[in-house]
Amino acid sequence: MTKKEIIKLFEERKVRTVWDDKKEKWYFSIVDVTAVLTDSKDYTTARKYWNKLKQRLKEEGNETVTNCHQLKLRAADGKMRLTDVADTEQLFRLIQSVPSPKAEPFKLWMAQVASTRLDQMQDPEQSIEQAVADYRRLGYSEAWINQRIKSIEVRKELTDEWKRTGVKEGIEFASLTDIITREWSGFSTKQYKQFKGLKKENLRDNMTNLEMAFNILAEASATELSKQCEPNGFHEQKKVAKDGGSVAKAARQQLENKLGHTVISPRKAKDYLPPLQDSDAIEEK
Repeated sequence: MTKKEIIKLFEERKVRTVWDDKKEKWYFSIVDVTAVLTDSKDYTTARKYWNKLKQRLKEEGNETVTNCHQLKLRAADGKMRLTDVADTEQLFRLIQSVPSPKAEPFKLWMAQVASTRLDQMQDPEQSIEQAVADYRRLGYSEAWINQRIKSIEVRKELTDEWKRTGVKEGIEFASLTDIITREWSGFSTKQYKQFKGLKKENLRDNMTNLEMAFNILAEASATELSKQCEPNGFHEQKKVAKDGGSVAKAARQQLENKLGHTVISPRKAKDYLPPLQDSDAIEEK
């Protein structure tokens, strides 16, 4: 499943959600929803409530509970843990079993979440507007946001070019990305994340303005070179990826010679964002 984890807010309460691109469905953390409906102040109480409710519903032969499954979501301690989730239809049914004055407002909120996503799929501009709003909420500067949105556009153009020339999504995309990244930065994607002390966080969301600028230059160069050279498939695209990365490498080295120091930085988002911000809420676009 290709998924994107996002934190949604209902009356200032966090609800972990996952969008499944393949099934075109939202999945919601049932514990988070339970915490909202029962007005629980901590997840331990909400989890106990949900476990008892789940057991009772199973004994009653409730098919909704049986069909619910688990996904790995980021817990309060930052670790990815298996969590009970439900899609919109399943959650509507489960809410009926939780007596709460917030049940109806929450169902309206869920419907709005689903409707907004469908509108975004029909109009990509709305997705960009949502991304901008999310980044602003997390505390990123306007200059950084503008550059990040541009990087999303450049990346999409590159991956479209890869698909056009017969490159397969998944391992081949990742391999070409590694070649480009290694060529301009000196690091593979994995090494770059380790250098910044990242684990599950998105690398691009943790790049500085300069790092992102060179990454954009590398990917845009690879796209234009591919259009000119017309490579056929993954193996021919490997050379194009290296050539694209080398354009940004030359520009980076020229700037570093003027500055007298490297522009590759160990800094990550939490080092420069305001405190109490959740920089893990947005996944790779």
